[in-house]
Amino acid sequence: MKKLTTLTAVLCIMLFATAALAAPKQEFAVANDSTDDTVTGLMTLKLKEVLEAKSKGAMKVNAFTNSQLGSDREITQSLQNGELAFVVQTTAPQTNFVPKAAVFDLPNLFPNKKVARKALDKFQKDIEPEYAKAGIIMLGLGDQGFRVLSSNKPITKIDDFKGLKLRTMENKYHVQYWQALGANPTPLPFSELYLALQQGTVTGQENPYEVIVATKLYEVQKYVVDTNHLFHYITIIMSKSIYDKLPAADQKLIRDAAREVIVWGREQADKRHADRVSILKKHNVKIIELNEKMLGEMQAKSKPVYDNITKAVGGDLVKKLQDAVKESAK
Repeated sequence: MKKLTTLTAVLCIMLFATAALAAPKQEFAVANDSTDDTVTGLMTLKLKEVLEAKSKGAMKVNAFTNSQLGSDREITQSLQNGELAFVVQTTAPQTNFVPKAAVFDLPNLFPNKKVARKALDKFQKDIEPEYAKAGIIMLGLGDQGFRVLSSNKPITKIDDFKGLKLRTMENKYHVQYWQALGANPTPLPFSELYLALQQGTVTGQENPYEVIVATKLYEVQKYVVDTNHLFHYITIIMSKSIYDKLPAADQKLIRDAAREVIVWGREQADKRHADRVSILKKHNVKIIELNEKMLGEMQAKSKPVYDNITKAVGGDLVKKLQDAVKESAK
């Protein structure tokens, strides 16, 4: 809550107008909890660019990146309250506001990025109503690849997870997953991660390659393990209370802009991946690829998490996502 005063001060000077595009300039804010040199950061700045261009200057978008307006949870709360127009972030912290967003926490769900993206485009219409109930408009589902594990010890067999002090996001299913594997997960704000690793408060963490490189975690971690346990979704969400006051033309413009940014963001994620791997290797980080036996054991141990998520979100929603994956894999 320490940044809420700052957020209030910033937002008090901003006008969220509701006139048509031809009317005087509208001013919005977009925020994230990520550094600029990540796909999340790039997508945030791209959203500003595209909205301003498509509206021919009728919309002004102020971008607040790198936790300037608070943590993921804080900025989502502000968006839900109508104090902030847009947020670009992963789905994990959204489960605090949209319980059924936990469907995105199903581990080991996608065989590859191509299938994941096709499935998510199919599934978006099924999850949008759940976000709307929470006062949030789901504008799009992008990604920056899979999440992987980094640590200061090699992980090659299931027993290696035991005793690993692992930083996770504030998401109970992420915590349950790593507990099921034998690790000791500790939720921490992203802004505290580097120092926690440096001081040994935690000895591992899980994030996409993008984030590991952008935050220079290679300075405090020796190994990256290709667990690919979760797809790192990047959503573009909007305050429903702000969206609903806009004319239809503006709503369409915003949806079109978001889709453009989602497609662009996926392209950036693919272009940047090999370079991120190369950077880690240059800093003497060892990349560990897990064999099928190990991946199978991880999946088997995570079944209770699958069951908990299915119970929480409902079997119908889980089935819709699983069906989208099956159809997309054909």
